[in-house]
Amino acid sequence: MQASPMSEDEIAAMMRALGHPVRLEILRILSARADSCCCNDVTDCLDLAQSTVSQHLKVLLDAGVIERHAQGTRNNYRVRHDRLSGFTGAMERYFDQLGTDAASCARASRPQPAA
Repeated sequence: MQASPMSEDEIAAMMRALGHPVRLEILRILSARADSCCCNDVTDCLDLAQSTVSQHLKVLLDAGVIERHAQGTRNNYRVRHDRLSGFTGAMERYFDQLGTDAASCARASRPQPAA
């Protein structure tokens, strides 16, 4: 089953979530793990307080970039590769459309030869 295209609001939310270097580093950490990991695992890899890492995880979670699941008394996180793939596709389509629109605009704005 193919996922429905992302709305502009979803694209913007994902761009905001991915627009911070710490969140990009958290994604790298989560992606490097074969399984999911908890906030403390991520905190161990960063020079940040656990509360700061938790806030960044929440932003990624709210944007749908990662998912959370309970394992005992801990919340574990993992990257939602399906959402990242959908985002990549949406951005490719968006930028392809911008290129087409820009080319059309450039052709339309060229001076027409005098007859």
